[in-house]
Amino acid sequence: MSDHCHMGEKRKMQMKRVAIGSDHAGYEMKTFLLHELARRGFEVADLGTDSAEPTDYPPFCISVGEVVARGDADWGIVLGGSGQGEQMAANKVRGVRAALCNDPYYARLARSDNDANVIAIGARVVAPQFAMVILDVWIGTSFEGGRHKQRIDLIAEYERSRR
Repeated sequence: MSDHCHMGEKRKMQMKRVAIGSDHAGYEMKTFLLHELARRGFEVADLGTDSAEPTDYPPFCISVGEVVARGDADWGIVLGGSGQGEQMAANKVRGVRAALCNDPYYARLARSDNDANVIAIGARVVAPQFAMVILDVWIGTSFEGGRHKQRIDLIAEYERSRR
């Protein structure tokens, strides 16, 4: 097993608590991912919505961000039509680094370079099964640190000084 795969497995074992939220557009994908993540041994907190009835995404995504920022979940997943607004809402929470990842390449970079702690996926862009592929890459990728850590520290410093 390569070091990268080994680190991914270690990360999977350490990060078991997940918060997930969606609007109506992401509800079906959320239901699928809840099942898949639970089947794989993750503890998943479903923060809504509870149906495909039209609803606004910000409260659900902000709730996911707050749970992650408090440390009550190791990472979060926000889902909606495109994932774009969901990412923006989650990023309003201090300490959240949400990344829109509608493909595995961005998922890997979001973790390795940006230490993303919330992932946004567009349910009208990505099929549920492919979303799980994206999550597998995201979960299995470790933050590289190094020059990237300095950049993350600058973001955190700005957050602390402005709120």
